[in-house]
Amino acid sequence: MNISYDSRIDKIYQYLLIALAFIMPLTVAGGNLIVGIIVIIWFLSGNYQIKISQIINNRLAIASVLFFSAHVIGLIWTEDMLWGLHVVKKMWYFLLLLPILITIVKKEGIRYYISAFLLAMMLTELLSYLVWFEMIPNFKNATVENPTPFMSHISYNPFLAFTFYLISHEAIFNKKLKNVQKYMYGFFALTITVNMFITGGRAGQVAFFIIASILIFQLYGKNLKALLFSILMILGVFFTAYNNSALFSERFDRIEREISNYDNFKGTSIGLRLTFAIHSWEIIKNNIFIGVGTGDFPNEYKKINMSKTPQLANARNPHNMYTLILTQLGLFGLFALLYIFYAQFRIAAVSKSKFLKDVGIILPILFLIIMWSDSYLLGHYTTLLFVFFSSFLYKDFEKP
Repeated sequence: MNISYDSRIDKIYQYLLIALAFIMPLTVAGGNLIVGIIVIIWFLSGNYQIKISQIINNRLAIASVLFFSAHVIGLIWTEDMLWGLHVVKKMWYFLLLLPILITIVKKEGIRYYISAFLLAMMLTELLSYLVWFEMIPNFKNATVENPTPFMSHISYNPFLAFTFYLISHEAIFNKKLKNVQKYMYGFFALTITVNMFITGGRAGQVAFFIIASILIFQLYGKNLKALLFSILMILGVFFTAYNNSALFSERFDRIEREISNYDNFKGTSIGLRLTFAIHSWEIIKNNIFIGVGTGDFPNEYKKINMSKTPQLANARNPHNMYTLILTQLGLFGLFALLYIFYAQFRIAAVSKSKFLKDVGIILPILFLIIMWSDSYLLGHYTTLLFVFFSSFLYKDFEKP
């Protein structure tokens, strides 16, 4: 394959990656279409020896393939092969997409990827506000009560938290920005903060407080000033949101009410998550090392649920990524999952770029937090967010 052909292919990749960054928060079908085109071009464009070498020499790519492989191995002892194959199918991003993206992302393309993503989030946020102010009618997922346009609040708020960090980091640490640009980024960060608390994603809201606190420590260092600022920021934002957002205050009050009166609220959002955890532990403690198999969570959960809480619907997902992995694959699977995050932290720690180091630490922290409340590496939007940003945050651009 000649150099000019390689150059044309690379240019096509970069356009597709920019388009993917923009489409990612907006549409499942569009994202899948672009991902499919990238994968097809990658397999048809040759240079397999170079591509495989790049994958083998990247710690995160290996961790990603191992995580996928753990699910395939878990099919050996699963009884429900059909559901097991369904789970394996949903994990294909970790076998193909992340390793493939690592081989095609370019360091000089990062600012374009992120700019396209931020532009899409700005559009999403604008539509959210237009619905909230009743300037346009409800559409898709967006309602006046919970204005999340293109995805559910479960996914939307983690996107907002990550976007807040990206623009805040840029405003604070990019010395090349002019004052006008800094003010624009600051305004964007402020509108995202408000948008965070007029929508209902509690996992994203918790992640927001932690991420914002880390940003303060990155600015001031590990000292008392940073700690005090973090505490004041959390208290200030929390009480402002609690007193001005009916949705936020209602959902926060519901947490305390439903946990303290669990027996009366087993069928609610919080109650069900507690029930999932309690029943799942019964599965885990009897299958601690290798789990029940990739496809057996629904059947095993059904047995316990019918015995202890027959009035509640059965579940195919415990809405906790750690619990899901432990029930399916035991400690063996949990190690494979956590090794991905270990690889991310290790790579970020030695990065020479402050941006790649700081954001490379935030991405795994974000997911380690939100995965307590849902299986975020199974959902399309959040999995694609994780995989796409991982592909360039943890690539060694010095290697050929």
